[in-house]
Amino acid sequence: MENHPPRNTWPGSLRLPSPNPPKCRQITIFGGGTATNHLVDVFTNLAQANNSVLNYIIPISDNGGSSSELIRVFGGPGIGDLRSRLVRLIPDNGDPHSEASSIKELFNHRLPPDPKSARLEWLEIVESLHPLWRQISTPKKELIRSFLNLVNQEIVKRMRPSSRFDFSSASIGNLFLTGARLFSGSLESAIYLLSSVCSVPETITVLPAINTNFSHHISVSLTDGSHITGQNNISHPPAPSSLPDMAPPSPTRIRRETEESDNVEDANLPGSLPSLRKPAIKFSKLEEEDLPSRIERLWYINPYGQEMSCPANPRVLEALSKSSTVIYSIGSLFTSIIPSIILRGVGQAIASPGIRNKILILNSSIDRETGPASDPFTAIDFIAAIADACAESRGLSKPKLEDYWVYVSHVIYIESKEAPKVDREILSKAGIEGIRLYGQSGKYDDKALEQALKMVLGKGEQVGLSRRNTLQR
Repeated sequence: MENHPPRNTWPGSLRLPSPNPPKCRQITIFGGGTATNHLVDVFTNLAQANNSVLNYIIPISDNGGSSSELIRVFGGPGIGDLRSRLVRLIPDNGDPHSEASSIKELFNHRLPPDPKSARLEWLEIVESLHPLWRQISTPKKELIRSFLNLVNQEIVKRMRPSSRFDFSSASIGNLFLTGARLFSGSLESAIYLLSSVCSVPETITVLPAINTNFSHHISVSLTDGSHITGQNNISHPPAPSSLPDMAPPSPTRIRRETEESDNVEDANLPGSLPSLRKPAIKFSKLEEEDLPSRIERLWYINPYGQEMSCPANPRVLEALSKSSTVIYSIGSLFTSIIPSIILRGVGQAIASPGIRNKILILNSSIDRETGPASDPFTAIDFIAAIADACAESRGLSKPKLEDYWVYVSHVIYIESKEAPKVDREILSKAGIEGIRLYGQSGKYDDKALEQALKMVLGKGEQVGLSRRNTLQR
């Protein structure tokens, strides 16, 4: 058992910053796309207050939405969350007619759900006839178009009688990022190009958890012994059924489905799992059926379903080595955070004493991954999942409650009917500080959250009577 860090005499209180706190180096955020995008301004202000570089670590295991079609035709990593974060980081002065706003609108634009209408609109964009180009300067327009033209040529080149690219609901930003990756042969080069086009500040980096040109998929086991394969099936399966078939298929069925999939000429290797090759363009994030039991463990698999241990992107490990604060952001626990921290090298880096603050911002509600409703995750279950993944990354067995502080030092949460339950006594036993905020309509108040984070880092005001309505220790 590892030794406990110094604690205050008041259990559950904030650790008071030292009179001469060490200079905050870098701040690293683990999270996915949509949910963390809501906190980008909070994290940016936090980094500026600490004069720090801000790193976003984003998994590349997403295989749903328009990413699923890009993976099917071109192979490669899931890039939707990377694109989403880069576009969210575009500096915007609020002028809807500015070039920055137009670039953001272009890269966030999705084609119509109807395949024929989507293809026609795509051609309008490629040929620069679409209104989306109006406020974008000629140099940037032609640069962006060159990569859209490239990916369009690759789409035409890969057309086969059994396989045609489906433009339904395709993201223009995802298509651009794919074109840049195909041209450069490097995911990180493509990210750098999109960052440059989007004018993302130099003090902010967006890093893929794995730097690869190949697809990486995940699988989970449930406490009832069943398995689910593929991120989209785990978090938000395609309509109409939100509950994938988790019963072990018969050998005859496996052979039939594999043969049917192999008849389609696409980027998937022969013999790949059929469940990883099925289209997943349409899905719902709103209406989701509960899983039959809790998720117990997550791991990476190869195209044939075999478990594999993946190394983290070296730049991720470098960022962690220069960080003094790690934040586990809101979002999907098992598909936005765990896929990044379970990678080889990450757990050891997080456990380093050089990272003083390891902050979990607890979700304000229970979702499909942290259910079912009959047995929802509590705050300590979130922490345990993170600690277990970090320990597995290090090749260690599951840590005990009293060792959770090695991977999580603070938990920020709000109390509501929908939020995970927090037992402050258990947090105290685990050596973890609990910080309760009062949100609005079950959501975090940005100012209160920003102040709480600054206090943990030693850059905020002490809590006084004027702040009692937003934060409680």
